[in-house]
Amino acid sequence: MRPATSSTTSWLAVVAAVFVVSGSPVAAQSAPDGENGRYSMTPIPEGVLRLDTRTGTVATCTRSGAGWACYAVPDERTALDAEIGRLQAEVERLKGQLAAGPTVSGKIDEALPKSDPLKKAEPKVAEGERKIEIPLPSDQDVDRVMSFLERAWRRLIDMANRVQKDVSGKI
Repeated sequence: MRPATSSTTSWLAVVAAVFVVSGSPVAAQSAPDGENGRYSMTPIPEGVLRLDTRTGTVATCTRSGAGWACYAVPDERTALDAEIGRLQAEVERLKGQLAAGPTVSGKIDEALPKSDPLKKAEPKVAEGERKIEIPLPSDQDVDRVMSFLERAWRRLIDMANRVQKDVSGKI
């Protein structure tokens, strides 16, 4: 083998430098946080939108009199996931209460009588005969009908008076 000359040494230095830059483990190290490694910046009208590529958090950075300030953008997905989890837990709790049985306090077994003043009473059949009894209207029902008829009569009289004045020309 020949002894190394200066031209061979410089050629080996160039090959080693290319090897170091292109494929060595030194080049495989991650870039520092400030040099397009961790953060991705996008200009927006208010300043800059910063994306943390490691955590996925987004922040808006704006310039103020004191310098730049970055504020995290609320993550809607996280809030929605939290609300969905809360609602699912509440549904499970309510299902458990429903499965446990009735929990209404003060409940009685027999139903209370229901009275509906507008509901008509069912006709009754007399015992031994096939006669149908028709219930008479209550005083309240009669008063409502009379009030309606009085209002209708007054309107009719007022309309007749207006027509008479129009015909006679006394408007």
